[in-house]
Amino acid sequence: MTLTDPRSSASGDPEAGAAVATGQAPPPRAAGRGSRHRRRWALSGPLLLLLAVMIVLPAAYILVAAFSTNSPRPGSSPGAPTLGNFAILADESFLAGLVNSLVIAVGGTALALLIGGTLAFLAARSDIRCRGLVFAIGLMPLFLPSYVGALAWSMLGSPRSGLLNIGFRDLGLPLSVDLYGLGGTLFVLALFYAPYPFLLIHSAMSMMNPDLEDAASIHGGSTLRMLREVTVPLAMPAVLGSGLLVFVLILENFPVAQVLATPAGVDTMPTYLYQLMNDSPVRGNEAAAIAVVLVAVVAVVTWLQRRALARRSYTTVSGKGVRARRVALGRWRGPALAAALVYLVLTIVLPVLALVLVSVRRSAYMESFAELAAPGALDVTAYAQVVSSSLFATVTANSVLVSVVAAAVGTVLAFLVAYSVHRTRAAGGGLLEGVSMVPLAIPAIVLGMGLLWTWLTMPVPLYGTLALLMIAFVAVQMPQGLRSMAAAIRSTDRDLEDSAVMLGANRPRAVLHVTVPLLRVALSSTFLLLLMLSMRELTVPLLIYTSRTNILSIAIFDQFENGGALQQAAVLSVIYVAIMMVLSYLPRRFGGQTNV
Repeated sequence: MTLTDPRSSASGDPEAGAAVATGQAPPPRAAGRGSRHRRRWALSGPLLLLLAVMIVLPAAYILVAAFSTNSPRPGSSPGAPTLGNFAILADESFLAGLVNSLVIAVGGTALALLIGGTLAFLAARSDIRCRGLVFAIGLMPLFLPSYVGALAWSMLGSPRSGLLNIGFRDLGLPLSVDLYGLGGTLFVLALFYAPYPFLLIHSAMSMMNPDLEDAASIHGGSTLRMLREVTVPLAMPAVLGSGLLVFVLILENFPVAQVLATPAGVDTMPTYLYQLMNDSPVRGNEAAAIAVVLVAVVAVVTWLQRRALARRSYTTVSGKGVRARRVALGRWRGPALAAALVYLVLTIVLPVLALVLVSVRRSAYMESFAELAAPGALDVTAYAQVVSSSLFATVTANSVLVSVVAAAVGTVLAFLVAYSVHRTRAAGGGLLEGVSMVPLAIPAIVLGMGLLWTWLTMPVPLYGTLALLMIAFVAVQMPQGLRSMAAAIRSTDRDLEDSAVMLGANRPRAVLHVTVPLLRVALSSTFLLLLMLSMRELTVPLLIYTSRTNILSIAIFDQFENGGALQQAAVLSVIYVAIMMVLSYLPRRFGGQTNV
């Protein structure tokens, strides 16, 4: 006779077995499966719905508008299906903008890779002097938004009144700088996006196993040949990955092109989109068609990058500890450090000095720097006027409120999504992660258009409120937040959390009292990262802000576009740079005092 445990009866169903043990009728099997199915969607379902509203719905509005006759408006229908909107792709202005965008994106990416890759090699693999300083130089431009840098370089490189040209005339040098146009836009974008390749390539080179390089040297290869045929190919995933990121960022960049390219009559796809959205009447359907093309270009470039990396293996980090070898620069140590310092001057020193000088200069124009020595030539009252103005109080309060709330909500949402994907067996984890990463493939100006149409037509009255800006910031920064939290959760053992559950705590309480404290450094770092990104965001809010929801980045852009408010724009920029520098210091300070 076989004895069976009543708890394991009922065809192996645990719930049915428990019911038999207590003398109750076992529940229906279908009902049990339905209950388990609902539990698997309990966390991921609401998160997926929320992300769908914030990210997928705006993208869907763009797609529908591209193939319909009417732009989304409150109370209106999309109209009849049509392909007529894509006729704009044959327009000469669009084709010129497309070519200009590709030239700037390809050239800017190549230059940014050259600058960032060189600095990464110097900081990670060479015996350069002041290696810590070189590493800091590679990161510093991250803390100066590219459009503030473009504003500063417009003050430096204007053909008539640029500070560099004034200096050349004072020195009697037959030199002239004109940064308005294709070349200047490419140059400035490359300068301020070079830190992205620097970070990724530096990380790859720091972890690189030196065995292959040693083998190349043993077999007679020169240092230059070893770098060309071994080191650079091994770093190719980081090179191509950062190149793709920079290409997309430059392709979608609106403010730098608006500041430096538009005055020279050079259009790019983002500036052309902006013109269409500000035409009277608004040409929203044609803008949506161009937006689809932008997304398609990004998708094609992403596919090409993945195909290039799939052809060979790049694994160089093994289980044994390694230390990357240092390449002796010899007589090039001094020039290499000088080159790094030149990059620092071009990205930080000259732009900040230009902003400060314009902000304290009483006269809007000057012919010589000698004029600054005249009594009353310099005046700091502009700072008092700007700080005491109602505009400054409004935009600063709005910026702080929107950025803090967006960073806090974005951090919590990123944590919940990362926890659901990497710590639970919740249904739809892959879909949840995929939707969260969608904003990486959608240019910011396109996502801004979708958010505008979504919340203009939704029955929820959010348009014209700060809440819409908060939603926009959370949506566009979701990939950065998720990557940060996912890395932290994957690197944290779940044993303590499971132990708390075994000792009687429910799962939410265990997460709140065990997992969250373990991740407090990652949570605070993610919050501060999203706070900085929110403070510097311009392209997305440019299409959805109103006079009541103006923020600091928009105020700087508007003051510059005004023409007669250059000094006010410079004052706001200096204050803005100071705020960004403080925010950039907080993660290191806070993280350094927090131990897990």
